[in-house]
Amino acid sequence: MDMKLTRPSDVRALLAAMDFHPSRVLGQNFLIDANILNILFEAAALTPRDTVLEVGPGLGVLTEGLLERVGRVIAVEKDSRLFQWLENTYAQAPKLELIHSDILDVDLTPLLAGGVNKCVANLPYAIASRFLVELMGAARAPERIVVTVQLEVAERLAAAPGTHDYGLISVLAQLAYTVSIHKRISPTCFWPQPEVTSAILLMVRRDEPLVAVDDRAALLQLLKLCFSKRRKQIGATLRGEKFADVDRILADLAIPPMARPENLAPADWAGLSRRLA
Repeated sequence: MDMKLTRPSDVRALLAAMDFHPSRVLGQNFLIDANILNILFEAAALTPRDTVLEVGPGLGVLTEGLLERVGRVIAVEKDSRLFQWLENTYAQAPKLELIHSDILDVDLTPLLAGGVNKCVANLPYAIASRFLVELMGAARAPERIVVTVQLEVAERLAAAPGTHDYGLISVLAQLAYTVSIHKRISPTCFWPQPEVTSAILLMVRRDEPLVAVDDRAALLQLLKLCFSKRRKQIGATLRGEKFADVDRILADLAIPPMARPENLAPADWAGLSRRLA
């Protein structure tokens, strides 16, 4: 490829030639900073044995680097013109499988069962949270997830109990993964520039979950219930929903009934969900 996808003038010229106007609603912001790109690849600890899922490859700035480093890349692109560009540009890349779809419409179970062990992506802002919840909960969830997301989303996933950002998605992530904000990213590292700061989110799957979750749907329902009333005491919320033996269960788990949802650690939520079920 003669042009450099980390050179803003080349990216602007290419998109102009395609008559393509990035959508802010869809979060189409193209990464144009080579330094950030390298930090992303380093955090992913890529090897030729890896099969990587990439979501929203866009013009292929990550795809190009991934193909140089890993054994196989599965890239899912929703936009028809970007998909066509990728298909034409990488027609001779046998290690690349392109899927033309919205990732939220893709059945992740067979996709991940095909050998995907890592997810590396510049995620579209509009779908980041929902996609990550689905990805973490999928069978054979990736061992490592390294993605650029809105800083606010990264802060929620990495938030500690007792903090303002801690919530449903924090619990789901931290039960199965160690989660950290690897690098903050200035808006100037993208074109067009987003109106918010971004971050590289690094998630490494635990060898064993903090606490095994027998029924993820029940846990998710409990988290939605309680965090929708996050200023209300946990005991009052559960009694109001007519759960049986609430006070005894909370006492057995050493959870104060006056605690609020943000005070419960991820392991507490998993234990509480199991007992209430």
